[in-house]
Amino acid sequence: MGYYGFYGYIGFDWTYLFLLGAIILSMVASAKVNSTYSKYARVMARCGLTAEQAVERVLQANGVYGVSIARTAGHLTDNYNPKTNVISLSQSVYGSSSIAAIGVACHEAGHAIQHERGYAPAKLRMAMVPVTNIGARFSGLLLILGFVLGVMGLVWAGIALFSLTTLFQLVTLPTEFDASHRALSSLSEYGLLSEDELKGTKKVLSAAAMTYVASLAVSLIMLTRYINIAKRND
Repeated sequence: MGYYGFYGYIGFDWTYLFLLGAIILSMVASAKVNSTYSKYARVMARCGLTAEQAVERVLQANGVYGVSIARTAGHLTDNYNPKTNVISLSQSVYGSSSIAAIGVACHEAGHAIQHERGYAPAKLRMAMVPVTNIGARFSGLLLILGFVLGVMGLVWAGIALFSLTTLFQLVTLPTEFDASHRALSSLSEYGLLSEDELKGTKKVLSAAAMTYVASLAVSLIMLTRYINIAKRND
């Protein structure tokens, strides 16, 4: 059964269901990160190192120098800035000796190692940041104006800009998975965490990775919806 929209008769859009499923997946993934981190934040690493100390060990062991480690506000707001070569650790991570905090911190060290080694997806992701920011800022405006004014050229321009954010999220996936792999490998190889501790750390990083998968799913479905709507009204 269909319904009437602004531009005539429109059949039932099954992408609504997919979008709803992706949004639910995103919410579940976010909740999973917090619950998994909270669980393993109570397990202290037997090595006795704090998260920032573990980062220093991992970076040095991989021959990466000149990276600063700073404290940043918020919960799980940890990040690595390749422009300033700074790893920022959140309040709940910086200074903690838990296997969860060490895993999250060393994941960011993984990004610093990627930068040092010239890891291609990371370089591509960094290069895409300026155009992705433009897409995120103006795509919605162009889509709204295009549909309201009935100017399909604006709609397709908005879709093109939105697709940049989707592509950015796609490139982000291998970058994030690789950073976690580098972190876990280094923690194991250099004896910072034991095998049983690594199992908990891996669960934390895997839960975090699922948030990126969910975000990509939402973006892909929204892009598909925009394209379908535009085609119907062309």
